[in-house]
Amino acid sequence: MSIKTEAWVLHAGEKGAPPVTTELVREEFEFEDFGPEEVLASPLYGCLEGNMGHSVERKPIDICIARGEDKVVIGNAGVMRIEECGSAVTTVKKGDIAILFCNGIWDRYGYPKRIYGYDAPGTIGMLAKKVKLHERQVIAIPEGSKYPAEQWAAFSLRYITAWSNWRLAYGTLRLLLDEKELPNPQVWGWGGGVSMGQLALAKHAGCDATQIASTDDRLAAIEGLSIRPVDRREFSDLYYDKSRFRKDQEYTDKYLAAEKLFLSKVKDISGGEMVNIFIDYVGAPVLRATLKALARQGIITTAGWKEGMIIDLVRATECIARHQHINTHYARYSEGVEAVEFAEKHGWLPPLEDRTYGYDEVPEMMADYKADKVGWFPIYKVAD
Repeated sequence: MSIKTEAWVLHAGEKGAPPVTTELVREEFEFEDFGPEEVLASPLYGCLEGNMGHSVERKPIDICIARGEDKVVIGNAGVMRIEECGSAVTTVKKGDIAILFCNGIWDRYGYPKRIYGYDAPGTIGMLAKKVKLHERQVIAIPEGSKYPAEQWAAFSLRYITAWSNWRLAYGTLRLLLDEKELPNPQVWGWGGGVSMGQLALAKHAGCDATQIASTDDRLAAIEGLSIRPVDRREFSDLYYDKSRFRKDQEYTDKYLAAEKLFLSKVKDISGGEMVNIFIDYVGAPVLRATLKALARQGIITTAGWKEGMIIDLVRATECIARHQHINTHYARYSEGVEAVEFAEKHGWLPPLEDRTYGYDEVPEMMADYKADKVGWFPIYKVAD
């Protein structure tokens, strides 16, 4: 037996051809019935994630070709209603409102290898009106939650990523320096929604939290969470390009001036102590400055690589300074459950955007994302 539904579908590109940005197609999508350990669910809201942009741009991969499928449905953050449960399902029940836990394929310890609704074969993303998922790919929202489904949709990928990454980064810092030695760590962050989630956790842990952003609305959102905002535009030339450095003198001079200004600001805000944990979801363009801003026994932590997957390090320098580099990829199921419980208890959820896109407006949403006209947590509605 198969199930038919409506979906915004991504079709495969031509094998071997240069990547060409495509558009999603609204059409009927068919999949096999759910099994004993699976659920059938109706997505209610989704949150636009960066990997959805990567998917339609076919960069760094064409996920259809990588998955060996002619067409796929993307979307790996959202909230759904559980419609039916397989006979062996224990994590949720029929009628529950649940978030998507987007671990697509996991290892023997539960850590993700592939992501649901992106590079995990056979997975059906939140842009479909019906989906089937393994029971460990859904986590029920607490019954009678104080927070709306839209916030939980934004929470499901980025804040769970933040929970897992912060847990390891902060735990590593405390192995190096305990609370008596360092009662108020300096925690800074480059990047967007995941960094915001981690910095909110840092505040909860008693840290001094600072986030860098480059637009007025994002700086206001940061300040609204009682996190110190720093305007990226003050040092807009802080973008390290190894191939240009020392070859283009004008570029080099601008970069060094921006780096000096940035490090001076870090020193001023930290009282000369520099940064104990630096959350960096940008990558190569800011790594040089990030490393210079780290204190001894400092942590640089990430679960992403927005602007550069390959980095250069002087290992001797990092060893002598006892710098620790934390790298994570989403979370395992137990961490997702813990994150949901903490969020409900402490109100640790993303702020809502002013606009929710309708299902008919998905192409407009994707165009707005490409034009950088959306906030950190763009929400789209699939059904009531």
